[in-house]
Order: sequence, then structure tokens, then C-alpha cells
Amino acid sequence: MIRPADIREWRTHDVLDAEGRRIGSLEAVYVDTSTDEPAFATVLVGLPTRHRLVFVPLKDAVLGPDYVKVSYPKGLVKSAPSMGTDDVLPAEEEKAVFTHYDLPYQPGVNGERQLARP
Repeated sequence: MIRPADIREWRTHDVLDAEGRRIGSLEAVYVDTSTDEPAFATVLVGLPTRHRLVFVPLKDAVLGPDYVKVSYPKGLVKSAPSMGTDDVLPAEEEKAVFTHYDLPYQPGVNGERQLARP
């Protein structure tokens, strides 16, 4: 299991896909608000003048000495919902992140967000 304290130490390290291809750099970790466990990461991708952040699930991720390897292909991750490097994920777009990866989306009973950046 990846603990929140562990994964935060990998900020700026490479994020690799299931085949070991580099996707980008780890920017932030989002936790599931119901469990407080790491659920998604944002990955910095794009050209130096046109960076953006894409979301990738951390389920089954592996931490290496200088990388985080996720269990999703590079193409799927790069086509995931994204945001600008200075933006915050709007609540109404959160479900699209889960849908992109065919994951169930379960907001709180009062409509609270499922993801939070600690």
C-alpha cells in the first residue's frame, strides 16, 4: 500500500506507464476523501511552453527509486481530463476523471467531493 507521506516524496520524479515509458513528472497527489488514502496523482505533461496536468489513478502504482509506475498506458493517461498548472479541478469536472478510467465515482452523501489535495 502507498502511504500519503511516501508518495509526496516522489514529487517531480518521473511517472512511468505500465510498460516503463515516461509519461511526465509527478506534480501532486489527491486522496479519496472517504478513506484518506492516495487515489490519484496529477502528472505534468506537454511542451515547456504548454504544460498541463493530467490525472492518473494510483491503484496498483509501484514506487521505484526515482519513479512512480502506474498501471495505465501512456496514451490513456495523456488523454485524461486535464487542467492548467495553476488551476484547481472544478467540482463539476471531478466525475469525468473517474469516467475516463472506467472507475466508479462516489461523492459524499451530501455531494462532497471524492478527491482532495492534502
